Amino acid sequence: MERDSIFTGIILGIIAPVVGYLLIEQLFNVLIHFGLMDGVTGNAVGRRLRTISLLAICFNLIPFNYAKKNFYDYTLRGIVFPTILYVGFWVYKFQEVLFMI
Repeated sequence: MERDSIFTGIILGIIAPVVGYLLIEQLFNVLIHFGLMDGVTGNAVGRRLRTISLLAICFNLIPFNYAKKNFYDYTLRGIVFPTILYVGFWVYKFQEVLFMI
């Protein structure tokens, strides 16, 4: 696979948030298991899901900054497309809470 291509950026942009979500969720579960953080109940479940999802989207900053540092312009463009889709889906999913509809 070519390093500086839009396809590489799209793949990285899709994979990074998924891996980030799994890592953050596991971290929260470990913290709950050791009693360092309370488990979620009631309305807090939605807030935690919203927060973990947003942090997972922010995981795209890691490959984005790497590509920027190495001047992989096409890879940068490729990372932006899935990021916009993820953010659009995030806003759509949580629009009632975000906009108080």
